[in-house]
Amino acid sequence: MNGQTQWQTVAIIVGLALITVVTRCFFFLTRKSASLPHWAQRGLQYAPIAALSAVVLPEVLMTQGLLLATWMDARLLGAAAGTLVYFWRRDVLLTIVAGMAVYLPLHLGLGW
Repeated sequence: MNGQTQWQTVAIIVGLALITVVTRCFFFLTRKSASLPHWAQRGLQYAPIAALSAVVLPEVLMTQGLLLATWMDARLLGAAAGTLVYFWRRDVLLTIVAGMAVYLPLHLGLGW
């Protein structure tokens, strides 16, 4: 690395760090309090479940970029068991345990 490239790299890192600090601390740096409108606050309540669905559903319903062609997949039955347990007990830990209790024997034992 020559001197100019190293200087540019340091300048880029410092600039990105400053931009990150300013954008993340913007509400702390201003003296005026800001609040979101009611519709925005209500919409943000659904963000975690939307993000979780966006991550989990493709993993459960697809393999190698294609939709599953058969119901004989351990992921489907594990997800179904977890969903049923969640709506029955409303307990996240029990949901995970139940889903994995169905998934692991099918995946490891039967090779689904």
